[in-house]
Amino acid sequence: MIRQLLDNFIPAILTTALLGTAPVTSSAKDKLFETPGPKPVGIVAFVEGPAWHPTGNVYFSDGGNNRIMRRDRTGAMHVYRQPSGAANGLLFDFQGRLLACEGPGPNGHRRITRTEHDGTITVLTNNYRGKKYAGPNDLTIDSRGRIYFTDPRYGPRTDLEIRDKQGRAVEGVYRIDPDGTVTQVITHQVDRPNGIHITPDDRYLYVVDNNNNTPNVARAVWRFSLTEKGNVVANSRKKMHDFGRGRGGDGMALDVDGRLYIAAGRTVASPPNETTEVAGGVYVISKEGKLVGFIPIKEDSVTNCTFGGKDLKTLYITAGHTLWSIQTTAKGFVPWLSRQDSQRNDNSSK
Repeated sequence: MIRQLLDNFIPAILTTALLGTAPVTSSAKDKLFETPGPKPVGIVAFVEGPAWHPTGNVYFSDGGNNRIMRRDRTGAMHVYRQPSGAANGLLFDFQGRLLACEGPGPNGHRRITRTEHDGTITVLTNNYRGKKYAGPNDLTIDSRGRIYFTDPRYGPRTDLEIRDKQGRAVEGVYRIDPDGTVTQVITHQVDRPNGIHITPDDRYLYVVDNNNNTPNVARAVWRFSLTEKGNVVANSRKKMHDFGRGRGGDGMALDVDGRLYIAAGRTVASPPNETTEVAGGVYVISKEGKLVGFIPIKEDSVTNCTFGGKDLKTLYITAGHTLWSIQTTAKGFVPWLSRQDSQRNDNSSK
């Protein structure tokens, strides 16, 4: 009964409290946003992993209710899939099928799935060499259809199965090839990998490192070089940004000019491990590693973002109970859509 009351009460509070917009920042010579601030466009229990579809639908995970939601072009909310297996990060493949990271916990399946066009669920991977994953969190896809996903564990750690030769738990990054082969591409080069994105040319893999359960550990964004076969180049790790002792980054998006849009920070501290020295919002980092813009979001926690809209110039942001949006000046890089556009352009020039 209490949960039902809260579910009815919280949206009413947020609808009232979040109708205003907050100012965004960027350099005068490099205007990044068309509108003065993000606006709420949908409210549910706890939101994550947004993915936009050209039909005008925005899909996102509602972790509190173990479901995947769909916001249609009119703004109406629909349940797309329930139960979701504790879905987190979402992404469309090149055929427009929804991929999902299903996490840990009592409702979680700890696997990567694909929802087919007829609604059936295909399991892409649910183990690595016979050991269950820690908790698939976020994913990206390269030009060859190879899927990279992060596998951190937030919460109880007693059932971690994947370990190195020394017996240490591995919270790694994995690659799924089109033939179904799974390769572990990162082990301990990242402490607790979360958000992930690949560049349009497949040369670099960005990984957010966010161990938010332990003080004084790296909460950074790393860049790794990739080989043509999709493996991480040894000793290629480069720090792009460090969030210090604040809440580190979560999910992220990428625009066509190579800028990263990273969901991070907190408005209210979560002691002892997360301070408010990093304000809650979306941090825009250039491909050189310079902070060039910031979108403040006054709702904890800011979890993820993705580009969408007919021109891919709308940034959708998940934070707390709310799905936000803001217009940008730069076009987003959305793998399955941007690569199709590139192929059409290449064919028209021949």
